This record gives sequence, C-alpha cells and structure tokens, in this order.
Amino acid sequence: MLSAPDLALARLPPEFMPHGTVEEPALLVGRVLAGSARTGEPLTDTRLVGGGLTTLLEPGQVAAPVRLADLAVAALVRTGDRVDVLASPPDADRAETVVSGALVLAAGGAAAGQATDPAAGLLLIAVDGATAAELAAAATSSTLTVTLPPP
Repeated sequence: MLSAPDLALARLPPEFMPHGTVEEPALLVGRVLAGSARTGEPLTDTRLVGGGLTTLLEPGQVAAPVRLADLAVAALVRTGDRVDVLASPPDADRAETVVSGALVLAAGGAAAGQATDPAAGLLLIAVDGATAAELAAAATSSTLTVTLPPP
C-alpha cells in the first residue's frame, strides 16, 4: 500500500508524460501497486490495483486471483506475462493445467523471502468466469504454480 513517504512529485515535459499518469501524489495514498515499480518511475492508472487493470479485460473475462505456493516462482512473473496455471492435489503424481496462456494483470510476487507482504505470491490473471470458478476450487485443495509458455 502506498504511503505519502513513498511518493514524490516530478515535473516532466508533456511529451514525456505517459498517458494516464497520476499527477497528484495525494490521490495515490492508500492505493496498491499492481506490480513492482522503480524509484522515480511515473505511476499510471494501469500500475495500480483497481479500474485501470480491468480495462485490459476482453468481453466475458474477469480478473481472478491466484496465490502461488512458491514465492521464488512468483518473483519471476511480471505484469503483462502470459502464464499457464497448474494445480497439484495432495499425493498426485502430476499437476493438471487449469489455465493456459492467461494474461497477468498484476503480479504482487514480492522477492523471495518477503513472505510478510500480503501480496507475496499473488497474481491477478484474466480468465473467463468458468475458469475463475475452477481456479477457486483448485485453490482450496491443491498447490498452485505457473509456467511461462513461449510467446
């Protein structure tokens, strides 16, 4: 969650301002980043959890949360990646693919070792409603992980 000390106002020439840049730091206090940001990076509406993320959804899609068991895997995933989500039930010989090629809307995968961050290991992916229901069911009884297929 962003706080006032996390934010600074920088003046850039208009031609260097990304579309959707939030120009008033006070409007960002209490908001949550959809993924990592570098120091000095202008923040836009699509870098924040909320309405800007859902504009990337195609008709019939929803944003579904996926909590990965392995934080080291989560740290490899970035917003904009495409992932396959695998579910491995207890005592299973192999994992089953629940989702193929889902767009990652937000990757809260904190660096490995930051397990106290509530967003650690959490991805928000674009899927249809039925697949979101399958993911929710799988999360109750299986370990979830992802693979990154080729583009």
